[in-house]
Amino acid sequence: MISRKTPMIRSTRRFRCIGFKRLIAAVMTSVIAIWTAGLLVHAAEAPTLSWTNNLLTITSADLPGGKIDVWYLEAFCRKGSTDRDWGKTILPHKTQLTSAQPRRLAFRTLVETNVEVLHEVTAGADEIDFQFQLHNRGKSPVDVEWFQPACIRVAEFTGLDQTNYIKKSFIFTAQGLTTLDKTHRREEALYRGGQVYVPAGIDLKDVNPRPIDRDQPTNGLIGCFSKDGKRLLATASDSTHELFEGVYVCLHSDPRVSGLKPGETKQIHAKIYLLPNDPAMLLKRYEADFKTARPFHARQGEATR
Repeated sequence: MISRKTPMIRSTRRFRCIGFKRLIAAVMTSVIAIWTAGLLVHAAEAPTLSWTNNLLTITSADLPGGKIDVWYLEAFCRKGSTDRDWGKTILPHKTQLTSAQPRRLAFRTLVETNVEVLHEVTAGADEIDFQFQLHNRGKSPVDVEWFQPACIRVAEFTGLDQTNYIKKSFIFTAQGLTTLDKTHRREEALYRGGQVYVPAGIDLKDVNPRPIDRDQPTNGLIGCFSKDGKRLLATASDSTHELFEGVYVCLHSDPRVSGLKPGETKQIHAKIYLLPNDPAMLLKRYEADFKTARPFHARQGEATR
């Protein structure tokens, strides 16, 4: 009797063992699927935005230090700025936050009373998008040649300071991606420190009063690499006036306005990219986002000033 029942007992044990293994496999598959989905959701989650006392803060666990601070908006500038006291170049302005959501901020800025700037900042998965509408409400032209919307502080991102962050910062020149310590730098200017990179077609009398680099950017991008080398940050607009390496461990892409006639309205678009360390990807994104940007051509007879 016992010998007849033994095969049945073994078969039952084998069935239970197989069933248990299948259960474990199913549980593990579910756990892996949930974990993977969580990673994908996290990877696609956009940074959050906040603004107080003219400081825009971009917050994300994916960023070195967890955040990036941006002085926003910094300055609106008149023509003839290169060799003039900065206090006489800037137009007074005041910015008001009109709407705030975690990933979208809206503002209204008044510049010297008659220029109204309506602007929005929107966070995407790997970028911050800026839309500006400048309108002259007055009856006289306004000399606002260019402006500095975003002073992007990159000390935490690069892990460097004012003495050496240019080693991890870059523009694109005729030689391709060029770190700022490898450009043909100048020291002489009304104000010492920093470096201004001026595209073709921009009057050298109308830029930042700091040293003007001999190299010309071939597109509107300026950026830097993260301290761990895994990510990059870059910024650009569709109306580049200058690229600027500042004196607060900061980077700027400053748009050109070219003045506002009475009743005139102009639109300007800018971005901050937060990407993997892939310059080719950055260039593709820039070219797709700024198809209407003014083409950069070599200046003739403007290598020195």
